[in-house]
Amino acid sequence: MKPLKILLVNVGRRRAMYPQISPPLGIMYIASYLRSRIDCDVRIISQKLDDQSNEEIARIAVDFEADVIGFSALTPTSFGLRQITHTIRKAMPEVLMLLGGPHVSSFQEKSLEDSAADAGVEGEGELAFEQIINAYFDGDPGLETVPGILRRDEEGNVVRNPGAIPLIDELDDLPFPAYDLIDLPEYWKLPSFAPVLQRKYVSLFSSRGCPYKCNFCHDVFGKRFRQHSAERAVAEIEHFKGIYGVDEFEFLDDIFNLNPKRVMDFCDLVGKKGLKLKLAFPNGVRTDIFRKETLDAMVDAGMYFCSFALESGSPRIQQEMGKELDVEKFIENVGYATSLGIYAQGFAMMGFPTETETDLKMTVEAACESRLHTLSVFTVTPYPNTPLYDIALKTCPDQLKRIDYQNMDYANVFVNLSEVSDEMLFAYQRKANRNFYLSPNRIFRILRDYPNSLPKYFAHFAPHFLQRATKGLLPSFGRPLQQT
Repeated sequence: MKPLKILLVNVGRRRAMYPQISPPLGIMYIASYLRSRIDCDVRIISQKLDDQSNEEIARIAVDFEADVIGFSALTPTSFGLRQITHTIRKAMPEVLMLLGGPHVSSFQEKSLEDSAADAGVEGEGELAFEQIINAYFDGDPGLETVPGILRRDEEGNVVRNPGAIPLIDELDDLPFPAYDLIDLPEYWKLPSFAPVLQRKYVSLFSSRGCPYKCNFCHDVFGKRFRQHSAERAVAEIEHFKGIYGVDEFEFLDDIFNLNPKRVMDFCDLVGKKGLKLKLAFPNGVRTDIFRKETLDAMVDAGMYFCSFALESGSPRIQQEMGKELDVEKFIENVGYATSLGIYAQGFAMMGFPTETETDLKMTVEAACESRLHTLSVFTVTPYPNTPLYDIALKTCPDQLKRIDYQNMDYANVFVNLSEVSDEMLFAYQRKANRNFYLSPNRIFRILRDYPNSLPKYFAHFAPHFLQRATKGLLPSFGRPLQQT
């Protein structure tokens, strides 16, 4: 039997308001896992990289003569799935099409309803993808034997199989992500998450899962923290450093610093090997659990950029959202991090259920008091299959009707779950940005310490202000709450 042809597609066009792009690690890990387990020829496409049309993605799939096609998507980029899958289905009636990624974890059965895909996978994809392929080509075309997946029954209705596929406990057993299947230098030409216009880097995961209970967050990797060993993380760095000749690596973990011993072991090993790295952490650390010695060690290992998520400066809202961040410790640790030379990007959200003007003021004050260099303030967005969505469904269902999930931009969300009016909510967003960015001390520190970041700063923020200036509204600068 000839090797199966498997096409993995990261779906989503480029957005002017959210231009950042990084290698599609989710499908890259799936690709490397499948190659280690199945006789297959795998190809990867990132639609955002080349900004290909939906028709072009379908044409590539047909020309490749794929036996299996897997699509991964965030919800705001998922609107192309209907056209892509139906076009492929018309040309290739027998192809096995699967959906995965955060969109499926959020919308579950609904994610399949408008597409022509055969099945959907929530959460981690490696084990599920392998089981689906084995079942399908071993005589179970209906995929009835694969636990926990979403599939179509004989009448075409979307159903969920009983049971569940377990999470991967031993992450060190996974092969390295399939960087050989992407054109990495092309990613270096486009905006990334760090405050550098162009840089040569490799993105990695060193852990999966987060045990905290933030009500706005997705359960893509589960609530049980699992980690690569320090030795495996450093081995991965050495491997890709040797192939691509890069010294810069960014970690996209949900919470890299949960286990301080692992962090210290990692940093110690980097030092012993004399690797001389530049490390960025644009996605997930827990700021209030940092120890000074941990930050010291990470800087010694090469950390120069880190994102710190405040979310809210109100202790009451921290309790309500389930994050329970120690705001004072947040401010203290950000201050210490910047004293070590770390470029500190901050995240804040406004519009939580029960949030009052007093709570909004506390967020503005905490952000402005902090030593953050830059700040993204965005509007709380309740995604399906999160506790926040359930709260919104009970308390303000009309607000949910204002969100077009499949055709939205993170910088263009005007839903309001709070106790204040729309006018007040968006006025406080404007105030937060105005007070933060017009601080003479902050401007001086950016000019003094990071002058090279100014072009990216203006390129990213100026269009937001200009587009909304005539409307009197502030867009929700921010990050996705769904992770790839």
